[in-house]
Amino acid sequence: MVLELQGVSRSFGKGNTYVEALKPTDFYLQRGEMVAVIGPSGSGKSTFLTIAGLLQSPSTGEVVINQTSTESFNENKRSKTRLKEIGFILQASNLVPFLKVKDQLKLLDKVNSNHLSKAELNEKLNTLGLHDVMNQYPSELSGGQRQRVAILKAIYTNPSLILADEPTASLDSEKAFAVIELIRREVKSMDKAAIVVTHDTRLTQYFDKVYEMKDGYLNLLDKERN
Repeated sequence: MVLELQGVSRSFGKGNTYVEALKPTDFYLQRGEMVAVIGPSGSGKSTFLTIAGLLQSPSTGEVVINQTSTESFNENKRSKTRLKEIGFILQASNLVPFLKVKDQLKLLDKVNSNHLSKAELNEKLNTLGLHDVMNQYPSELSGGQRQRVAILKAIYTNPSLILADEPTASLDSEKAFAVIELIRREVKSMDKAAIVVTHDTRLTQYFDKVYEMKDGYLNLLDKERN
């Protein structure tokens, strides 16, 4: 099991300002599994993803990554676990604007030694079609290219868990399908796991499971009816 959320919830405020953004949730994600979380804005999707990614702590419950409980982790340990185990793909592609693509990867080399070998990197560049953009800045790339670079950055450090937040936002159908297919290929071929938060219901065919977040509750949907 790559990820386990056991009775996890997240609340904010007190008294009249109290909000339970994520109701008590149990969630399990295995290697080779790719799941989607859909739902309206404000339903708790981002809270769920940031807790799964150790970017914030739950109010109750326990987050377990690769059979290791993170409940007692201090911020330094949480940061190291994020760098080693988790690859993030964000809506805005999260690229450093003043670094060329090749230098984005060199920056990761400095914080994580568990990166792809030269042969593995060359294979990913072929798969993602990025050989020709390694010397370019993010501003020189198309939206689809930036998202592919974001995927490359997310998998470059060999994480076991990929978390994607609206990775196909602002992309047309063809490019959206291509981006999700690339993530799925990485999950299946490298025995990783992925959670994709999305509003895009066109993409449900690519996922092993689809969950709906509504008013802080996470529910597994029947894909045949979705």
